Amino acid sequence: MSRIRVCFLGTPSFAEVHLHCLLSDPRFEVAGVVTQPDRAAGRNLQLTPSPVKVLALKHGIEVLTPEKLKSDFAAFEKIKLWKSEVAVVVAFGQILTQEFLDSFKFGAVNVHGSLLPKWRGAAPIQRSLEAGDRESGVSLQKMVKKLDAGPVIGERKILLPPEMGATELYNQLAKLGCELLTSELVQYVNGEIIPVPQDESLVTVAKKIEKTESLLDWALSAEVIHNRVRAFDMGPGTYVMVKDKRLKVHKTKVIPEGTKKSPGQIVVLSSSELVVQTGNGQLALLVVQPESKPRMNIADFIKNLNLKEGDYLV
Repeated sequence: MSRIRVCFLGTPSFAEVHLHCLLSDPRFEVAGVVTQPDRAAGRNLQLTPSPVKVLALKHGIEVLTPEKLKSDFAAFEKIKLWKSEVAVVVAFGQILTQEFLDSFKFGAVNVHGSLLPKWRGAAPIQRSLEAGDRESGVSLQKMVKKLDAGPVIGERKILLPPEMGATELYNQLAKLGCELLTSELVQYVNGEIIPVPQDESLVTVAKKIEKTESLLDWALSAEVIHNRVRAFDMGPGTYVMVKDKRLKVHKTKVIPEGTKKSPGQIVVLSSSELVVQTGNGQLALLVVQPESKPRMNIADFIKNLNLKEGDYLV
């Protein structure tokens, strides 16, 4: 059987994992890669290539970095010259035109970090954890013009323990996405799988995360706050204010409620434990990060904390 010629479109590390998977499988030939342009990063704001670009160049693969592929005629014409049979899109970060989707024999497929039609949109992994879902997964869909609305070629599921954060889930879903490419994608190209339309009545939307969501509100329940902390742990993070300074909160634990206090009030403060009252239930802070300092276990943070039980975190 001839190798499947692929045009790969992706940008972050999640996409890099999938590109590496295709490059490692002899059934695929990556004809070319499209990724976002180099962006300023780090304290010095140096132009930095995407993880996908770095990997592609390492393997001698031609890379295009259009600012907007949908309006870059020259880039589109170049992609046509690659004569790819299918486009594989993983966290590319740009809108694709119908003309682009139709330019491949087998269309374009997308690895999406949710069990579609649940959590269509920009932040499926984070919104799933924030909502307290007990199950998540990754879907391989044939792309259509409407965002994340294409028929599903295959999926992989994973149970979500209450302590799992977005970073851990992100890494696990990347591995499962690779399974979809090396299994269901091959079957789809070989005509062994017919994509299944999504049930529009079950659609939920994973809206983009705003920075304003990072400030925790003690009036919410302990479970809601805990889920937001773990959902945002790979960005943008969460924080509370302690004496007019930000305290980033990296890890928490919901505990059975004892004597009820006011939201934001410290109910337990010992050499190794800091528990705060919420609108419903109590929350133990486990890993935090004061301003201009590295993250630390709560016991180390408490050593220099000039607060007592009954004081407030706001």
